[in-house]
Amino acid sequence: MKAGAGLFSALALFLLMGAVFTQRPRVRKPTKRPTTTRKPSVPQPAVPAGPEPQEPTDFPPPILGPPSMYPDCPRECFCSPSYPNALNCENRNIRAIPVIPPRTHYLYLQNNYISEVTAEPFLNATDIRWVNLANNRIHRIDKNVFQKVPALLYLYAQRNQLKEVPSGLPASLEQLRLGRNRISKIPAGAFNKMGNLTMLDLYHNQLSDSDLGKNTFKDLKSLMQLNLAHNVLKKMPAGVPHSLMQLFLDRNHIDDIPKDYFDGFGHLAFVRLNYNQLSDKGLPKNVFNISTLLDLQLSHNQLSSVPHFNGHLEHLHLNHNSIESINGTQICPFSLHVDVNDLSLVPRLRYLRLDGNHLSPPIPLDVIMCFRHLHSIVI
Repeated sequence: MKAGAGLFSALALFLLMGAVFTQRPRVRKPTKRPTTTRKPSVPQPAVPAGPEPQEPTDFPPPILGPPSMYPDCPRECFCSPSYPNALNCENRNIRAIPVIPPRTHYLYLQNNYISEVTAEPFLNATDIRWVNLANNRIHRIDKNVFQKVPALLYLYAQRNQLKEVPSGLPASLEQLRLGRNRISKIPAGAFNKMGNLTMLDLYHNQLSDSDLGKNTFKDLKSLMQLNLAHNVLKKMPAGVPHSLMQLFLDRNHIDDIPKDYFDGFGHLAFVRLNYNQLSDKGLPKNVFNISTLLDLQLSHNQLSSVPHFNGHLEHLHLNHNSIESINGTQICPFSLHVDVNDLSLVPRLRYLRLDGNHLSPPIPLDVIMCFRHLHSIVI
């Protein structure tokens, strides 16, 4: 009886505790995850910036070649076993002239970024004959350079930034090319004692009449070609050597030629005066009556008539002027009544250009009768 009562009491206590636990409110789980505190990031040490480039950014890097069989050959140049006296440094993007080996006779430095020429690289290169510096950015050539190369024959420095003719040029020089620079000054005595010079090219510069004195060319006794085209000359240059064979004065502002300008020239064969301001008034009647003249170019001027010329002339360019008529009787270098069987008397004109004038075909018969050797007429 007592055992039954004890079991009943335990069952009742168990039910009572279950009712209490069912009434305890449930703890709701959070809908969001609690934020966690991140560890602070450790700053990375700054990488030091590289040095600023020393060369202008528009210059590509120099081109270095493989090691040469010649120990004195600069890496930025090429030394050919077939031409041991030549140093080829063209098209290598170099900024300065390297040390020139003593064996060098021919130096090629064209098409680079050289800004000045100093004497140091030439200290042992005393046998150089040929230097090509064309198409660089040269604005200065040290006069001491030429003391190191006393046997120099050819100097090519066209397409640079020179403002005056270099001083101290060697007396041995035979060809000097300075075209397409910014030259507006020829220092006094720049061509002194240069009796061996045969070709002087000053094409496409900024030379005016005041830059060419009467003594500028006086020592150039062997000069055969003088190119002063594309400058700002208004007059024919004074003191031009009588040894000339070719005189080029295209694209200036010349409007007058003195009547005795060509007196004394014994070899002059080519004269070019295209693109000037020449008119009939500025051409004396017989100024081109030169027995040695073979080719005369007067295109793109203001001429209204055909100038007189010598019977030995072979090519005459008169295109793009203001010529309205052509009279063979007036321009014929000899009488139309002479014996035409004597070929020594027949004018030698073979090419005549007259297009761009106020002329219309046909060519007058007296022109054909005079110039029996005429092969081509452009009208």
